[in-house]
Amino acid sequence: MSDHHLHFFATLREDLEAARHRDPAARSLAEVALGYPGVHAVWVYRLTHRMWHQPGLRLPARLVSQLARAVTGIEIHPGARLGRRLFIDHGMGVVVGETAEVGDDVVLFHGSTLGGKSMRHGKRHPTLGDHVVVGAGAKILGPVWVGEGAQIGANAVVIHDVPPGAIAVGVPATIRLRPAAAPFDVEIDDPAIYI
Repeated sequence: MSDHHLHFFATLREDLEAARHRDPAARSLAEVALGYPGVHAVWVYRLTHRMWHQPGLRLPARLVSQLARAVTGIEIHPGARLGRRLFIDHGMGVVVGETAEVGDDVVLFHGSTLGGKSMRHGKRHPTLGDHVVVGAGAKILGPVWVGEGAQIGANAVVIHDVPPGAIAVGVPATIRLRPAAAPFDVEIDDPAIYI
């Protein structure tokens, strides 16, 4: 087996470990591998993203991604760029657009959208930094940037950039900045408030 294939399988294992680490309900890697639609959608994305960049395979990539959407309820465009260890919790209704870029160690909860607000060609979807948490039902629209460690509250609608470490809540989202030396506050910092 080539190094390329070994790296691919190592990435799939990393996806399993990320889900198990981030979901307190996960009891084993086997359970995650067999029963987590978010993991399945990310795995299919990893395959279709490779296909997307091969001559003549864009249509098959789109068709496979639509099959995954029908099975998992999660739509990830093969052209999107997803980082390592993405965890999609629950998953149903998650949409990731073609020009979206997602950093490493990001969590997306069910019903979240990384969508566009324009029909123009070019960059029209969000860019998320590393360690971003996107709450249930949140919509991040347009070519906005969400900084590292930012948290997007449940059902927030984000249409402007979010600084690193900030919290965005409401419709339209307003930004709450935390002081750099602020201690962990379970009322604000616990990702469970975004479910």
